[in-house]
Amino acid sequence: MMYSGYIIHAFYLVNFSESLALLIGPFFYFTVISLVQGKIKRSHYLHLVPFVLYSFNLMLFLALPEDAKYNAWVGGYRPDLPYRDFDYPYDINPFGISDKITEITLVSILAYSLAGLVEITKAFRIKKESFWKPITPALKTLRSQAVIILSVFVAILIVKLTNRSDTGDHLFATYVAITIYITSFSVIANSSAFKETLSEPQRYKSSSLTAEQLQSTLQKLQEVMKRDKPFLRPDFSLPDLSQKLNVSVHTLSQVINDGLGKSFFEMVAEHRVEEAKQLLKDRPNIKIEEIAEQVGYNSKSSFNTAFKKLTGKTPSEYRAG
Repeated sequence: MMYSGYIIHAFYLVNFSESLALLIGPFFYFTVISLVQGKIKRSHYLHLVPFVLYSFNLMLFLALPEDAKYNAWVGGYRPDLPYRDFDYPYDINPFGISDKITEITLVSILAYSLAGLVEITKAFRIKKESFWKPITPALKTLRSQAVIILSVFVAILIVKLTNRSDTGDHLFATYVAITIYITSFSVIANSSAFKETLSEPQRYKSSSLTAEQLQSTLQKLQEVMKRDKPFLRPDFSLPDLSQKLNVSVHTLSQVINDGLGKSFFEMVAEHRVEEAKQLLKDRPNIKIEEIAEQVGYNSKSSFNTAFKKLTGKTPSEYRAG
């Protein structure tokens, strides 16, 4: 809108999103922490303080009338147009932060990128997996996020160095949009909800797994799931389970599909929901969100979806009776 001139129809939007750039770094860090540690602690929300403080600072400008917004737009994008007569009633940048917001944003992204990479490196060391060839799905996600956030930093840096007049925002905005599309495609491609389950048995036509081996592995699987309850971990994955049972991922996948008639994700969801049903009965005072976390879900919405799909009721409805 600023580049095209359509901003003249909505001057109240001038610079309104400037403080949102300070969320890029913290949100990346939150993603890493949630994948590595399972949840975000309340203390982590202190990382949002710079965003909140700058948002308040930005309000000094946003509270001004339309003439001020027009002059800001003309000064940044249309120097060929005349300014409007306007006397500022107060200093809109008392601390000089607005003049350095680009540098502050870049420092923020770089700092959180490095902090996130430290946590990611620790996770890879614990799992003893290669950064470039991870097996665990959560580690694959972490690797992808690390590459994306660093590339975003580089994109913004290059654009700002080659556009000294604080223009070129559309260039890195386009790049960020592309990374969002790629991330979305990756999520869809790796989601069991988008995979064809009817054709899964075809994958095991050449398998050498005997009926006895299948039943033996299936029994071990059921014992581990009941005794150890590994599904309670948010990052629980098929490779993790295969290591625990000392069988290949391919073999375990066949055992689950042929022996139980369901996918790994469906099996995990059923175990988590059964555990949640027991908690809903035994602990009536605990919040639904806490139960979701305890049974391995990072979000309440995912928990509600899985619970209703398997029981026909939401957790709240099930608890009520």
